Amino acid sequence: MPLYVVRDDIARMAVDAIVSAGSGDPAALPTGGVEASIHAGAGEGLLQALRARGGVREGGAILTPGFGLPCRYVIHTAGPVWHGGDSGEEERLRGCYSAVLRLAAAHELQTLALPLISAGAHGYPREEALRVARETIAEFLSGQDMTVYLVVFDRASYLLSTGLFRDVQAYVDQHYVDRHPYARRATKDNMPLPPSAVRPAAPAKDKRMAAPADECFSVLSECTPLPCASAPEGNGGLPEELVQRLRRLDEGFSRSLLRLIDERGMTDPECYRRANLDRKLFSKIRSNPAYTPKKPTAVALCIALELDLHQTKELLSRAGYGMSHASMFDVIVEYFIVHGMYDVHAINQALWHFDQPLLGSLDREA
Repeated sequence: MPLYVVRDDIARMAVDAIVSAGSGDPAALPTGGVEASIHAGAGEGLLQALRARGGVREGGAILTPGFGLPCRYVIHTAGPVWHGGDSGEEERLRGCYSAVLRLAAAHELQTLALPLISAGAHGYPREEALRVARETIAEFLSGQDMTVYLVVFDRASYLLSTGLFRDVQAYVDQHYVDRHPYARRATKDNMPLPPSAVRPAAPAKDKRMAAPADECFSVLSECTPLPCASAPEGNGGLPEELVQRLRRLDEGFSRSLLRLIDERGMTDPECYRRANLDRKLFSKIRSNPAYTPKKPTAVALCIALELDLHQTKELLSRAGYGMSHASMFDVIVEYFIVHGMYDVHAINQALWHFDQPLLGSLDREA
């Protein structure tokens, strides 16, 4: 099931469980940040329940009721403190996420909201904490039917790393300029010309168009038809590959998608999980050949299938969509496809950075 990134106060999330990642010491009162917001919303009962359990050790996880919170439960954990990265912090942080996710699965929870563990007062570098969270959660969800929300407090918490941002930005700068039909690189400083300065080119002269009709007929009558390629009987003399292409002309998005899944030897769960889609939505696409998904959904499925740019455009066309350099969303997606990068969560991070819709985002289809 999908991993969604949302900007919100985790204490307001109406899910099965939220995660409180504090110090783990039941004697220590929360003084600020996400933990303080959770305890303020839950009331005194939450701290008493945590103390009754004796707190939680680093890398462990315990479950208590949600009390006054809109969630049913709170899962408590304690993430590692950053000491420079040479003290096994990454392994311990992965273990922390794994403990939380396993506990949620053991209680058959369907929805879970987590903060970016250890990235606050514990000093874990945000970029590294985000990478560990994304990788660990995505790996867990590859075999589980659970919806997980990674809740960030501000937009900066989910921005791209510096290196990837530079690469994506350079690609956007190179291609997105084509959004202006009058853009040209005719001046030394690469500034686009105004519309008034751009004159349509004169149409090229074509001698064939000026030839008399009887001359054209004479030329055509002298052409010798090319021999047809050998083909099995029953295809009207057409090559088998062409016959298959013709049969697919009226193939809708749903049938094209299912055919591609089979051709790649994938299962349905593998496809919709890699696309970061909800199982119910995928079932709707599968069962209704006339159903047209939203564009971010269709693109997510192209990413899951690891289609190249031509194949992506072909499948999107089956749902009535195209790709254009006039769309920032399309240019960013194109960057990842042409570079062979098919991690939907990495693509979402780039889309988030540029304020674009996310693949498998919260704008889900009814």
